[in-house]
Amino acid sequence: MSDLLTLHQLAIRLRLPREWLRAEAMAGRIPCLRAGRKLLFSLATIERILAERAATSREVSHAD
Repeated sequence: MSDLLTLHQLAIRLRLPREWLRAEAMAGRIPCLRAGRKLLFSLATIERILAERAATSREVSHAD
């Protein structure tokens, strides 16, 4: 099983704003687990999702 990171830890590891990550999680665009008031994330899962999203974005921009 992969280690879980808090929102703060994830933001530091990915160098992304906590607010953006929280909004993505609340909108259901990135998966998270809730532990009380904390959000927990799998780094490997989030990195994969963001990489897939970036690849899709590049494909769409090349289609223009």
